[in-house]
Amino acid sequence: MSPLLKYVCVFFISMIPIVELRGAVPIGITVFGLNFFATLGICIIGNMLPVPFIYLFARKILLWGSKWKHGSGVFKWILNKGEKAGKKLTKNGSNGTFIALMLFVGIPIPGTGAWTGTLAASMLDIDMKKTTIAVSLGVLMAGIIMLTLSLMVKAGVINCAGYSYMG
Repeated sequence: MSPLLKYVCVFFISMIPIVELRGAVPIGITVFGLNFFATLGICIIGNMLPVPFIYLFARKILLWGSKWKHGSGVFKWILNKGEKAGKKLTKNGSNGTFIALMLFVGIPIPGTGAWTGTLAASMLDIDMKKTTIAVSLGVLMAGIIMLTLSLMVKAGVINCAGYSYMG
């Protein structure tokens, strides 16, 4: 596979909900052997590209889909997840919402990320500009964390089998 095609793959992987940049960066670096700065940049762009669409349309689509006779369970589940994430974000009051959103997106654990964070922010009617900046900083944070871990795996500091060693 050509390097260009590999970069296109990690770009699209970073746009996939749940996987996002958290999965695309390690694939680009450890599987494809791509340049880590280029991989990080492409993954950040790919992860951020859906954010305005999620903010503007996801809530409306989910509310519409939750009223269907069949298949509304998935829509309701996603809405519930977004509402729970929103409650976590506002727990510390409005002043801490920006930081909470940034950390929610930035700490790469299952169930967090740009998709969930943006959905939660839209459900809480947080300003789009504030949401975009907080999510961008969170995606950058998650990217740096995943880049560091990926480089450690590639260098052999972290073995994928679960053992740690140097050299």
